[in-house]
Amino acid sequence: MDLLQSVLMGIIQGLSEFLPISSSAHLVFTSNFYKVFKGIEIVQESNQEVFLDIMLHLGTLIAVLIYFRKEILQIIKALINGIKTKDFHSRDCKIGLYIILGTIITIGIAFPLCPIAEKLVFCPEIVGCLLILTGCILLLSEFLSKRQVAKKDIGLLSSIIIGCAQGLASLPGFSRSGLTIAAGLFSGCDRTTAAKYSFLLSIPIIFGASMVYPLIKIDMNEIITYNHTAILLGTIVSTIVGYLCIKYFMQFLSKFSLRIFGYYCLITGIITAIFFSVI
Repeated sequence: MDLLQSVLMGIIQGLSEFLPISSSAHLVFTSNFYKVFKGIEIVQESNQEVFLDIMLHLGTLIAVLIYFRKEILQIIKALINGIKTKDFHSRDCKIGLYIILGTIITIGIAFPLCPIAEKLVFCPEIVGCLLILTGCILLLSEFLSKRQVAKKDIGLLSSIIIGCAQGLASLPGFSRSGLTIAAGLFSGCDRTTAAKYSFLLSIPIIFGASMVYPLIKIDMNEIITYNHTAILLGTIVSTIVGYLCIKYFMQFLSKFSLRIFGYYCLITGIITAIFFSVI
């Protein structure tokens, strides 16, 4: 791994984690395109690349924590107050409970899919097909959302549906933000509300994956041999790009639809599926 690869993947992660275009798919595509042009076999597995992927996700987690720091503190305070008073009816407290529920549902669905997700990293043509499906879901959610009155609050049913969507998004090619925002639209939320909840819901999952996964899957003695300069640089880049992406994506959603991202997923998925099928 070199500095160019880590910076490139940091940019890709920062952009694609929050845009509904599947960060996992784009990391798979970027890594495998890089291997193709470097003459490296796609099936070659590198624990260092897995660790870089984890650190890039940690970078985007930091971006979410910084951008939504006020909302996060309000939710934590509301939950603590709810526990003390045994009154969980405040809006922030309910959102906190919905995030906990959505996280539990996500884990319940994502955990059995982990072995499949790990294998798909080396099947970019299949990941491309899943990205095509993501595009179809985004376009369908926009179409159906126009036929109903949008609400500005997340409810119990919405949190369950969005949690299920986030669980399915553990498969590379299924965009986490895309599926969760689409699920929010399907359940009657407006785009901004769905996106905000989607980003908040990502915090426990990304944190868990970033902290727990290395302890279980990666040999700590092997980590000391990695290119830490490249990994740190990629993490910093993903944090900066991720923060800017959240900021401007939230502004975008207040004015425009998700159709452009739906078409992007369709086109990118078709191109990559064909490319990796014929090489």
